[in-house]
Amino acid sequence: MAEPVSPASDESAFLNREPLKLGLLGLGTVGAGVVRLLTQSRERVSRRAGRSIDVHRALVRDIGKTREALLPTERLVTDPDLIVDDPAISVVVEVMGGIEPARRLILRALASGKDIVTANKALLAEHGDEIFAAARHHGRALAFEASVGGGIPLIQAMTVGLAANQIESIAAILNGTCNFILTSMVANGASYPDALSQAQALGYAEADPTLDVDGTDTTHKLAILARLGFGAHVSTIDIPCRGIDRLDAADVRYAGELGYTVKLLALARRGEWGLMLRVAPTLVRHGTPLAEVRGPYNAIQIIGDAVGETLFSGRGAGAMPTASAIVADVIDVAVGRAAITSRVLADWSNAHTSPTLAGSAQVRSRYYLRFTIADRPGVLAALARSLGDHTISIASVIQHEIDETAQGDSGVPLVIMTHMATEADIVAALAEINRLDAVKAPAVCLGVLD
Repeated sequence: MAEPVSPASDESAFLNREPLKLGLLGLGTVGAGVVRLLTQSRERVSRRAGRSIDVHRALVRDIGKTREALLPTERLVTDPDLIVDDPAISVVVEVMGGIEPARRLILRALASGKDIVTANKALLAEHGDEIFAAARHHGRALAFEASVGGGIPLIQAMTVGLAANQIESIAAILNGTCNFILTSMVANGASYPDALSQAQALGYAEADPTLDVDGTDTTHKLAILARLGFGAHVSTIDIPCRGIDRLDAADVRYAGELGYTVKLLALARRGEWGLMLRVAPTLVRHGTPLAEVRGPYNAIQIIGDAVGETLFSGRGAGAMPTASAIVADVIDVAVGRAAITSRVLADWSNAHTSPTLAGSAQVRSRYYLRFTIADRPGVLAALARSLGDHTISIASVIQHEIDETAQGDSGVPLVIMTHMATEADIVAALAEINRLDAVKAPAVCLGVLD
């Protein structure tokens, strides 16, 4: 009779499997974080993956550049073909960003039998159908936890933890740069340019922050969440987007007086009229979970029909939070979970009918409106009449006493909070009001999350 095998010897045999070899496309901030985590936590990662994990080769622009990543020079390459075509490499980790050449290299890697781990939200938002179709065709795993929410395990939560639910709505802070800037504007009364400069000085914003502050980054992430949560086949051009780059500190201040803070929100909500998708600066009531998320943090509020309201929060960017999600995906690939998830991820299949996107006549919200008007009798009445003609009722008004020492006729601010109204009615009313000779500047309009 054979001697029973002890659990210790089972574990030893398991960990003595051939190492899983990675090819790393990119060795910037995030790539270096992946190498650091795999190096510093090698024993823990190997135990959880059931085998050791080695970075076999990494793609760089300049081999001679001084860098933090703890890789010997002989593992660095400047030719991506040496990774994509290397039969020793089982998993390609793409952290180079951008659409091309990332798209081309991932498709080639899938065709050559390699599994993929990526943090590339822009690529998945714009070419997810093609990438997932190729993964299914070649029977390979495609893992993308780091594409939305950095180190927050959001993709896992939506595809596994909330799989029994019909998602009803998503309201999310998905860009830490923007949230840091808005926090500074609220807490310190900083102007947008000053808050941006502070974010850049602290490393929270890039030298060119355009994709963050104009809402593009958040829109890419919402497109991915819309596919996972609602089966919506959308591109960024399908999602109305407004960033914080034109936000006036006065509106942040007035929102505070009304009991709200301004956040750049990604919003998705299903209803009988279809699916509403928006990225925009939005008023969020003080004391609610999203309003209290400060600094370079992300937070995602998801409401499911069975579970009710859930909230996920944490650092959404940076080397180590993003590396955490990438290495978790690599572990999932190593133990086989990622292959199963990729096969059953039907929400990224064209087999399902995409929900209809709601038009402006169906989207309803409360709105914050700021007008710059001439200080003379009858102007407020004229504005109220125009709003009323478009079935928009007023909930509250702020109009401070004018500064008698002010020079010129630049106008005075008038802030109105509305009751529920359709976006189409708001747009029509503001177009009419902006033509009034008593209105000195185009009206500011922000949605309200209640």
